[in-house]
Amino acid sequence: MNKVVVIAGPTASGKSALAIAIAEAFDGVVVNADSMQVYDGLRILTARPSVEDERRAPHRLYGVLPPTELCSAGRWCGLAVEVCEDAWRRGKLPVVVGGTGLYLKALMEGLSPIPDVPEAVRQETRAHFAALGNQAFHGALAEIDPRMAARLHPSNSQRLMRAWEVLAATGRSLADWQAEPPVAPVAARFSVLAVLPARERLYAQCDGRFTAMIERGALAEVHALMARGLDPALPVLKALGVPELAGVLRGETSLEQAVAAAQTATRHYAKRQMTWFRHQLAADQTVSAQLSESLQDEILSNIRRFLLTEAE
Repeated sequence: MNKVVVIAGPTASGKSALAIAIAEAFDGVVVNADSMQVYDGLRILTARPSVEDERRAPHRLYGVLPPTELCSAGRWCGLAVEVCEDAWRRGKLPVVVGGTGLYLKALMEGLSPIPDVPEAVRQETRAHFAALGNQAFHGALAEIDPRMAARLHPSNSQRLMRAWEVLAATGRSLADWQAEPPVAPVAARFSVLAVLPARERLYAQCDGRFTAMIERGALAEVHALMARGLDPALPVLKALGVPELAGVLRGETSLEQAVAAAQTATRHYAKRQMTWFRHQLAADQTVSAQLSESLQDEILSNIRRFLLTEAE
């Protein structure tokens, strides 16, 4: 049976470097499973692997969508399956790495069989949302789909629009579709490694990395994104650091205040990721210690055994 190595963990945990090392050791392809790294235009702020890192092993699904588009778990899963199947055909090992738990769960367990929503319906939904705003749109959703409206906060614009467009396209509530049993997207065995550093070390890494992002030109990156006049509801404009640095560019706050706010938001996000992975991800191995040469050797040894064994 085909095999996949999955490296999961919160932001700034060092999982991308580990994925590259594994891909180098086993002739692998690094496959992105981060919901923001799929978008082009934010290489710095989304902490995409550097050009130098990308030369060490093939990388897929990084910066493949323009920031004007929406990437759901279902859409990402379809792309990931195509990448995995291409890797297997060429005798390579897919090494899926990311911190978006729903993406990983979609690939390993499947999603409810929700039909694709036509682009015209997506555009109409976004235009309707832009005309009404969060609160009024939430109220309108409550009139036609009270179950989904009750589940969603008015500030969760992306999920509000998702509930609306699914109902508009299929005539069924998203709640009904989500109750359907999941359909496995691919026949494969998965070896799952969770990178979950000690909290204080992770928080320090989050803070330090954002400071480094500023030094590498994150502010200019956000300026270029804002210059495109994008729909404020798009996910890319809510990426960690983007709202805070946009405030600097609009003259609403200082750079120092924005950095502090973004670091706080990043730490909170990392905490939520850690909680999700601890409770929702069945890992074959969990790494909490600082990655050393001996620990990396142990990880590679475990993966080698996984690749050599067949399903019982």
